[in-house]
Amino acid sequence: MLFLSAFFCTKLSAQLCNGSLGDPVVNINFGMGNNPGPALPAATTSYIYVTDPCPVNGYYTLMSKGVECNYGWHVLQSDHTGNTNGYFMLVDASFEPSDFYVDTVRTLCANTTYEFAAWMLNMKYVSQGIRPNITFTIETATGNVLQTYNSGDLPVEQTINWKQYGFYFTTPVNVSAIVLRMRNNAPGGDGNDLAMDDITFRPCGKLITSTVKESTGDAIDVCDGNTNLYNFNATVASGYINPVYQWQLSKDSGFTWNDITGAGNTVYQRTPTATGNYRYRFTVAESNVSGASTCRIASNAVIINVHSNPVVDAGADINVIAGYAVALRGIATGDNISFSWSPNNFIDNTATLTPIVTPVQNIAYTLAVKSVYGCTNKDIVQVKVIKGLYIPSAFTPDGNGKNDTWKIPFLDPAYNATVNVFNRFGQLVYHVVGSTVSWDGNFKGMQQPTGSYIYLVSFKMNNFKIKGTVTLLR
Repeated sequence: MLFLSAFFCTKLSAQLCNGSLGDPVVNINFGMGNNPGPALPAATTSYIYVTDPCPVNGYYTLMSKGVECNYGWHVLQSDHTGNTNGYFMLVDASFEPSDFYVDTVRTLCANTTYEFAAWMLNMKYVSQGIRPNITFTIETATGNVLQTYNSGDLPVEQTINWKQYGFYFTTPVNVSAIVLRMRNNAPGGDGNDLAMDDITFRPCGKLITSTVKESTGDAIDVCDGNTNLYNFNATVASGYINPVYQWQLSKDSGFTWNDITGAGNTVYQRTPTATGNYRYRFTVAESNVSGASTCRIASNAVIINVHSNPVVDAGADINVIAGYAVALRGIATGDNISFSWSPNNFIDNTATLTPIVTPVQNIAYTLAVKSVYGCTNKDIVQVKVIKGLYIPSAFTPDGNGKNDTWKIPFLDPAYNATVNVFNRFGQLVYHVVGSTVSWDGNFKGMQQPTGSYIYLVSFKMNNFKIKGTVTLLR
């Protein structure tokens, strides 16, 4: 039985921060790249590194994709986030209980509560065998234990189900570096195999919530040009001693956050912006550490999405011969748009971008477009009705700038008409389809002689033809 790419992630919230979190101060994700990943620093683990994707007792490797090891293991095709190039640590525990991961974290804030968490899963999908059991310990550099947490036996599951295990602890005054220790409590042998990913430390504090006065939700969709003002409000639970407040803005979906100048109160009014994704959150830090962004606690994000208005073009103005049809040439793009033409006169279909119209008088058609977010735009095309098609009977291509080319006024390219001109021997000397007619009296770069030429104008849409002669004079 082989289990491949389907997986789930579960957060075990009982031991994790039940207030608000700051950004990860540390995120150990083991990197990314091709199989296998590089060995960890020697001080981090006493286990032996191998490039083999199927390590044995007391060995480990870093992988982005697993293989069938015949151990009854899951075959992981990605890290816990679903990244197929992201590494995870694959451990086959030693025969005797021991520390398999030890790391010193030096970038914490003193006198601050943190949530520690790591994602793990039991590699075994069969019930036989020893189940991994992990004790996490946070210590000071001098060995003073700040917090201990036991994962219990990692469960055997038929499908890949990463679970987040963690707890919170508080750094002492003037202590910003801690030692993280992970100990395998179960004996090795058949089983006791685990995968681990994304070890994080995030500041944890009392609950902070952000809301928008004008909305019941956290996300608002508006259109470019919207002039509404939005009022944000933050609610901070009691428990902070001397807090410093700050609203922040992210324009890259929460990847980076920047302080908003002058926004240091629990309320903030947002003014209109250009198109884009704007995320706002409220942060709190005690005054003695407020200068360090890594010590801040953050609220949920409220989102203002400013969407572009649809792009619409009703096409160039058109001339149409009375009694004949012509196609409008509308173009519209945007976010899941709908569109329609108006008025509904002399038009075969108002819900297509290229309807056929047969007007009997001059008329203006409007193409109106609306996106799924309610953003609108429109454009107008003028359709001029002419009584007939005037075709000149002569022209003089002598280069004097007057009547040098044979043209057919009002023969709109939208008719997609075919125009052919033949000499007296029946040879085709000029040909265009769906284009402006402009013959200079040449054929293959050679001037054609004075004389009469036969033209044939064919309209595919109406199966209508006009035949006549034009005289070339030199």
